Amino acid sequence: MSLMSSDLSCRPGEDGFLEGKMLIAMPGIGDPRFERTVIYMCVHNPDGAMGIVVNKPADNITFPDLLNRLSISAPGARPPKDIQCPVLAGGPVEMGRGFVLHTQDYFSEESTLPVDENVGLTASVDILRDMVTGRGPSRALLALGYAGWAPGQLDAEMQANGWLHCDPDPELLFGLNLEAKYHDALEKLGVNISLLSPEAGHA
Repeated sequence: MSLMSSDLSCRPGEDGFLEGKMLIAMPGIGDPRFERTVIYMCVHNPDGAMGIVVNKPADNITFPDLLNRLSISAPGARPPKDIQCPVLAGGPVEMGRGFVLHTQDYFSEESTLPVDENVGLTASVDILRDMVTGRGPSRALLALGYAGWAPGQLDAEMQANGWLHCDPDPELLFGLNLEAKYHDALEKLGVNISLLSPEAGHA
């Protein structure tokens, strides 16, 4: 499935599609890769689905590390440590590839996928150069990899009660307190996490 597909006619909430929504893993999801994950859905249409996990930090790498590895710097640029951009484990697919999820005050005609009026996804290294020179988005996160579903796969998982979903908000998407996001997402739905235990109801 192409990330930058031009077929983005399925907007959030229409016809059961979840593009632009947050997925919240249920305790009985059955896949350890997605336990307690919160995923922002970038694409969901009859051809499949793609999203970015927004609450799991990447192992052993920070934003300054990444810029250093890519040799990204510029005269007079902001010090990387001053740029608030967490590096996340975005999902189990293409984990060596980077994706920047960001506010729509940044847009590249060549490489930005507009998810909704507030959020875009850019998979070009140019956005990192713009971020260090002060031309980047006001808020962003960088994800290594993504979560992907074949046609009908996510729909089946939803029907099997593998996921809840809620509307995004800026802190749920771009907040730096990653550990709080799972609880906060459930709280948006008025769900008590203690009642979601897979052992609930058993003595």
